[in-house]
Amino acid sequence: MTINRRNTMLQIPSGVWALGFVSLLMDVSSEMVHSLLPMFMVGTLGASALTVGIIEGLAESTALIVKVFSGVLSDYWGKRKSLAVLGYSMGAMCKPVFALAPTMGWVITARLTDRIGKGIRGAPRDALVADITPEAIRGAAFGLRQSLDTVGAFAGPLVGAGLMWWWANDFRTVFWVAAIPGLLAVLVLVLGVQEPQSASKGKRTNPIRLANLKRLGAPYWWVVGVGSIFTLARFSEAFLVLRAQQSGVAMALVPLVMVAMNAVYAACAYPFGWLSDRVNHTRLLAIGLVVLLLADAVLAYSSDWPVILLGVALWGVHMGMTQGLLATMVADVAPADLRGTAYGFFNLVCGVAMLIASVTAGWMWQSFGAASTFYTGAAFCVLALGVLASAGGRLKAT
Repeated sequence: MTINRRNTMLQIPSGVWALGFVSLLMDVSSEMVHSLLPMFMVGTLGASALTVGIIEGLAESTALIVKVFSGVLSDYWGKRKSLAVLGYSMGAMCKPVFALAPTMGWVITARLTDRIGKGIRGAPRDALVADITPEAIRGAAFGLRQSLDTVGAFAGPLVGAGLMWWWANDFRTVFWVAAIPGLLAVLVLVLGVQEPQSASKGKRTNPIRLANLKRLGAPYWWVVGVGSIFTLARFSEAFLVLRAQQSGVAMALVPLVMVAMNAVYAACAYPFGWLSDRVNHTRLLAIGLVVLLLADAVLAYSSDWPVILLGVALWGVHMGMTQGLLATMVADVAPADLRGTAYGFFNLVCGVAMLIASVTAGWMWQSFGAASTFYTGAAFCVLALGVLASAGGRLKAT
């Protein structure tokens, strides 16, 4: 297929657009809950910052770890859409549990169920994007899907903040409303995305046989290693919400930090995805790490509202520069018939790193104060830059 680079967005397949809008709707649903959940856990249910860190670490790492199994299954079956539908359905159906939760046990159950659903859908969805997109515009396609996803991620907290103001800080009613866009996401996925022909043809073998894992190759495992160090440097965004709460602004306004971060993320994801099709990937990753280091330094420096907004904006720039890029790099170095498995193992390793990062962040916060959490993140950024420098050209397919 010939690609006119000046009209890249118009040539991105309709299935990628549909998957982007599915992500947008589900993120509206999820972020309406997640932007308020740290305050709900601490203020309403009496949880500590360390508890928040453990729950968030378990939740996010569970999502990433489950992706390995769904990715392997999608390769073995040659079917990706059915797993994506299951995962998005779980995400939609667990939202009312948050509204009903009388104890932390309910919240933990709902949070883990929500993230298991995310894990089930994640690798098959990313593999679908790679399957249906020409290689020459793959970075732009991942950037577009990530951008639409992130529009939902900032719209969700914005809607949540508005409803919190309208309903006088009634967390539970907001959580009920969050179920609606989740159900719409499932509907768009069922009606708007077609399973590509290439995903279901040919004889299938066990993707995790040693011979198949060897086919992934050294460049793939270097990408996995770099991605895990990135995750250590970027702990759960729940700590951005808790940092904003220290600024003293009204509780209904605290979710606006997530609006600010995700608005910047959404604005950056597609342009940097487009750029990643044209520039050195390692250099772009390194610049993204420097931006995250600056964000950590700003957030550690002060809890004043303007300073926090600057820090979360830098955090959003980092996300826009790196998340779609890492997904593109996995697709570039993995064989087409093992893409689901490749995304699964990538996220398995990153899931463990997310658990370590978030528990460490919670422990540092509780033991040494909020600033120490962000200084620790900055230290991991320096470590990640060193690993990236040592990787060099090994991150490219051979």
